[in-house]
Amino acid sequence: MDRSAKEVQITGFKDRLSRMTSLVVVNYQGMNVDTATKLRVEFRKAGVEYKVVKNTLVQQALKGTPAYEGLSKTFSGMSGIAWSYEDPSAAAKVIKKFRKENEGKLHIRLGYIDGQLLDEKGVEDQLATMPGKDELRAMLLATLQAPAQNFVVLLNAPAQNFAYLLDAKFRELGGEPEAPTP
Repeated sequence: MDRSAKEVQITGFKDRLSRMTSLVVVNYQGMNVDTATKLRVEFRKAGVEYKVVKNTLVQQALKGTPAYEGLSKTFSGMSGIAWSYEDPSAAAKVIKKFRKENEGKLHIRLGYIDGQLLDEKGVEDQLATMPGKDELRAMLLATLQAPAQNFVVLLNAPAQNFAYLLDAKFRELGGEPEAPTP
């Protein structure tokens, strides 16, 4: 690879690092082509960008960034990076599921989110269990809807209680409620 091609790749890595919300560095040694293709398909479905990287080029791209100290030591051997841009937990969730289905053929080196480094256990236990973007939206929507739903229930309560009172009085007098006519 000539110098200009290397510069293009380094610039691409810097761009990805500036746009990412999280990344997971993996060692893919021991995976065959079919397994690697399945992994790439799963990453695409989740909106995660995965790339097998040249270690020295990534280390060059990391120079001058806050992540340099923690991440640069990680890149040795066969390395791949999964970048998440919108949902920070997407890459970790795909990797955790993939490892479970493929007997751990993919080895997690570390994860990085908001300036914090996570080891293999941290990626699987913390990052992969975080609620995703859609789950967070659903939780927010439920929180916003709760007061309105409670208000409607409170508005209906007096009428409902009055109907229960009438029914109880009617039964007390020995009557059977009539079945509604169709």
